[in-house]
Amino acid sequence: MTYRRLAVLLAASLTPLALSAPAAQAATPATPFDFNGDGRADLAIGAPGATVGGKAKAGAVSVVYGSSTGLKSSTYKLITQNTAGIPGTAETDDAFGSALASADLNRDGYADLVVGTPGEDLDGDTNDGMVAIVWGSKTGLSGGRELRNDNHRENDRYGKAVAAGDFNGDGTPEVATGSTGRFELNFVSGPFTRTGAFGGGNGGSMAGGSHPFSTSYGVEYLSSGDVMKRGFPQLIAHGRLDGTDDAVTTLVDGSIGNFNDWLVNLPAGYVSAVGDIDHDGYADIAVGNHRETSADPAGAKGGKVTVWYGGPDGHDSNRAPLVITQDTAGVPGAAETGDAFGSGVSLGDINGDTYADLAIGASGESTGAAATTGSVTVLYGSASGLTTKGATSYTQNTAGVPGADEKSDRFGGRTSLLDHTGDRRADLSVSAPGENSGDGAVWALRSTATGPTTSGATSFGPSTTGVSTAGSPGYGSTLGNS
Repeated sequence: MTYRRLAVLLAASLTPLALSAPAAQAATPATPFDFNGDGRADLAIGAPGATVGGKAKAGAVSVVYGSSTGLKSSTYKLITQNTAGIPGTAETDDAFGSALASADLNRDGYADLVVGTPGEDLDGDTNDGMVAIVWGSKTGLSGGRELRNDNHRENDRYGKAVAAGDFNGDGTPEVATGSTGRFELNFVSGPFTRTGAFGGGNGGSMAGGSHPFSTSYGVEYLSSGDVMKRGFPQLIAHGRLDGTDDAVTTLVDGSIGNFNDWLVNLPAGYVSAVGDIDHDGYADIAVGNHRETSADPAGAKGGKVTVWYGGPDGHDSNRAPLVITQDTAGVPGAAETGDAFGSGVSLGDINGDTYADLAIGASGESTGAAATTGSVTVLYGSASGLTTKGATSYTQNTAGVPGADEKSDRFGGRTSLLDHTGDRRADLSVSAPGENSGDGAVWALRSTATGPTTSGATSFGPSTTGVSTAGSPGYGSTLGNS
């Protein structure tokens, strides 16, 4: 695939990719993150700082498979660039696992894993970046193929953000990739096969909108969901405002070839999650901004999360965005400088009532005399939207949660809500990438009709799933569905 500049698209800085003939594909795709097709989601855990084959910060991903009793850390797949069938070779500073996404890209009934490797050096270009597709199957993940940065003269760190889904509504999937440089958002279109040509794609600059993205930071985070109730997902792209390091967040409609012609500016933040909180058919967006106002004017003391309710034009014009801090009535705790409330966000139906619930990480929360130990708060969805009624908070000091609060653990750095048991309730996974001096760890809490339970909660670190603890692997720096 090669990029071509077209004069008609210069104003929006969009470039198309050459197309190839599509191939027939199965009609019913698998649920994302169900890599072995057993009806239970599996958890992908990124450790982009992991040492692999003696190469520091080459990066690794562990996939822990779901079961009827939840995540089983004894049943896992370790994936690195030294794993047979995975594109590339583990090299210093590759940062394999910096971003994770999932979709059934080849429509074979098994979800596939998309892994960003923004530090990959290719063809003499330092930090060119690369994305790997790892194929799902009845026995789990194995084999893969490479998505290259086909505009390497203009872009770097391809794969620092990834998302996967049918973003243009044509019935075939795409992979969306964030990078730095002139064209920060790129789409590679299906059909995807293990060896055949891709369907094409396009890429564009986010620097020309009313809230222009910095090309130096590029697109740093992507999430997606059907915010407009159109039967296919839209993208939420995060970057930094040009000339600053302040957050900027935008809703992108991938069905518009010249997508910069229509962008919706969202509350500014660094991460987001998408789900239908009020069950009205329009997915809603939770945007996390963990920074203080002294660091980002759109932040808040202790950090905040803003809920943006979806609607036909990308938002519900009859509802103002809901801003949540730890000073919001009903939210456990209190807003304190450095809490980093909103460092991790995820949406999923925890209690099985059809309303998406929200898990919010506060990785800078201090408990007792220990600093930046971290916490997670769970708020529940309802017909009227997100409510603080019944809100709960969890730390490593919570009864039943394994471990103990320690300085710089950053518990809540990332959160994930996926159904790992097949009971149609989303289970809560929480990472603490600073645990044990940067080793990192993950906690798994089963869901019940009344919310997450600490009964039977488990925790595991990198060595449990084959990741080296040399250096600071940062196990859990990324989690699938977060």
